[in-house]
Amino acid sequence: MKSIAVYCGSSAGTDVRYREHATQVGQTFAQRGITLVYGGGNVGLMGAVADATMANGGQAIGIIPGFLADKEVAHLGLTQLEVVDNMHQRKLRMVELAEGFIAMPGGFGTLEELFEVLTWGQLGLHRKPIGLLNVAGFYDALIHLLEHMVLQGLLRSENRRQLLVADNVDELLAQMNAWQPSNVEKWLTPSRT
Repeated sequence: MKSIAVYCGSSAGTDVRYREHATQVGQTFAQRGITLVYGGGNVGLMGAVADATMANGGQAIGIIPGFLADKEVAHLGLTQLEVVDNMHQRKLRMVELAEGFIAMPGGFGTLEELFEVLTWGQLGLHRKPIGLLNVAGFYDALIHLLEHMVLQGLLRSENRRQLLVADNVDELLAQMNAWQPSNVEKWLTPSRT
């Protein structure tokens, strides 16, 4: 993969490990020649990933809607910053530019971006790997919920497996590089559970 979109918080969170891992992701991307594609902000975890990518000689492309340029403090030190009209254009542009996706700790926006690319993958709209960087067990409850959805017959186990999970960036990138998309139908019926 030559480019990966990273979804993460515009806040830093309360655990210092979130920022440490964000910095490590940026350093790793720069060392491996992976272009960072992200939301374009200069604050929180998103700013930490971008700063570390750029500080280590990497490439970072930020996509930010004009109305958020002030709130998320648009990062002016990137390889490229695109200002778009709205959130839909931001997310679509990130999907267009990325060859894979990683979600790190974050809030509603991070979850919304993650679940959109998962849904698009499930529907066959893209065939790119999707990773969850489970820093310090941040996503343990979400992983449990996904397993519960499978047990309740609302999510195919094959579709659940499209979300790759690791607690460090090297392991997650290894899983993403080895990932092979499968042709699994989304819909569950009583005869196809």
